[in-house]
Amino acid sequence: MLDKIKTLRQEVENIKAANADELEALRIKYLSKKGEISALMNDFRHVAAEQKREVGSLLNELKDYTQGKINALKEGFENTQTSDEDIDLTRSAYPIELGTRHPISIVKKEICDIFATLGFSIAEGPEIEDDWHVFTSLNFAEDHPARDMQDTFFIQHNPDILLRTHTSSVQTRVMEREQPPIRIICPGRVYRNEAISYRAHCFFHQVEALYINKDVSFADLKQALLFFAKEMFGQETKIRLRPSYFPFTEPSAEMDISCNLCGGKGCPFCKHTGWVEILGCGMVDPNVLDNCGIDSKVYSGYALGMGIERITNLKYQVKDLRMFSENDIRFLRQFESAN
Repeated sequence: MLDKIKTLRQEVENIKAANADELEALRIKYLSKKGEISALMNDFRHVAAEQKREVGSLLNELKDYTQGKINALKEGFENTQTSDEDIDLTRSAYPIELGTRHPISIVKKEICDIFATLGFSIAEGPEIEDDWHVFTSLNFAEDHPARDMQDTFFIQHNPDILLRTHTSSVQTRVMEREQPPIRIICPGRVYRNEAISYRAHCFFHQVEALYINKDVSFADLKQALLFFAKEMFGQETKIRLRPSYFPFTEPSAEMDISCNLCGGKGCPFCKHTGWVEILGCGMVDPNVLDNCGIDSKVYSGYALGMGIERITNLKYQVKDLRMFSENDIRFLRQFESAN
């Protein structure tokens, strides 16, 4: 019995475990009810009377030593785990791929940042609007085509309520509650009843700008447009203004930029003209100012508006508008470097 205790003690002194599972297996081998120490305890009754005191003491020492050895190994596992200094508290519990901003969001922010350098602040308004803020206050005639059901999404039970067709409605709301000077930029989603195709969608995004103050002229508008074009598309960009018509501006113009793909030399993208249309603009019609409670005899202003998808197409050559709303991760990952 004494030899068995001595041999088992030497064996326990040399035990090692690489992980918690191996340690548990050792505990069961030596300390469980059917373990080796328990087996020695069961054989204790066969020990001669004169040896019971010595053998009993050694058995108890062996049991205590083995239990201490198991506990020490267990504490060693706990202490060798990552220290507090090595823990990255910002790391997620499981791997998560980082996302990226949508190309529309990237371009919208860039446009807003450019106009912010000119002193414009962002203004927002509701997407569900009334006729006054979308059409009437902006000098749309009663029989204007935009008021037709074929062009605008009206609320069925209230024809005076509709999904805004442009963010100009935000401008009218600001003009109603504030007096000049007003210098705002209005980004947002708009809706029009159009067939969905690679070049059109029933919803898209706009950015419109409005500046009203005393003695604002068309020269101020042209300078702002030239600054925007150069900042957005490069310092070599040129602009040209063509006369146009919008109900809420007079005079009105459409602005083209020199094609950023061919440098104005002519290519299929610009239809070999060297120019690409990007926005509409003009001086705010006096009727619009009066409708919104601003004295048109004292104040003047300019307004401009552009489609964000249009600008995004020019920057990234996206040929199908539907890709912006399909959320295809393969498409969106192409813009990781732009974030």
